[in-house]
Amino acid sequence: MTDPALSEVKAAARKAAFARRKVAFDAGHPAPAAHLRAVLAGHRGVPLSGYMAMRSEIDPTPAMEEAAGHGPVAVPVIIGKGQPLRFRRWEPGCALIDGPFGALIPAAGDWVVPKILIVPLVAFDRRGGRLGYGGGFYDRTLEALRAQGPVLAIGFAWSAQEAAQLPLEPTDQRLDLIVTEAGVIEPEADPPSGAR
Repeated sequence: MTDPALSEVKAAARKAAFARRKVAFDAGHPAPAAHLRAVLAGHRGVPLSGYMAMRSEIDPTPAMEEAAGHGPVAVPVIIGKGQPLRFRRWEPGCALIDGPFGALIPAAGDWVVPKILIVPLVAFDRRGGRLGYGGGFYDRTLEALRAQGPVLAIGFAWSAQEAAQLPLEPTDQRLDLIVTEAGVIEPEADPPSGAR
């Protein structure tokens, strides 16, 4: 159960990050996925999960389209509250339908187990912390996938979504890499216990 005070801090952090994200989105960057495309070029053919951008999210579609020419690409499907995500195969131009919370998902297709996940987010920090939408779907999913073997979790966001520090819980899964329209960030290691 989440601490009510922590829930309030997370809600405030989300509100501030949504505002920064909207400003970045409205600025209309000409090629926001260029750095993501470059990162994925080094992982051709590896099963990949992207996402269909909603509202002011940064759009990974150009990188997903390029990756689909080399291997399986999927998008997340919410199966139910409290459950990990599943990933349905996506191809450029495939038929899409509204999924839970309004996210588009393929109307049909095989299930894919991704080894690379492009993770949407509300805010991130330099240590690989991620603040999501509050449902815990990616945290549960990453925990389950990482228990089965190596997985690369790439947070994809506008650079304006960076926060100095995030209110995180032990169940929050860290990102392995963060990609923005401005570049690539390799998360810093946490300081040793007792260090300041």
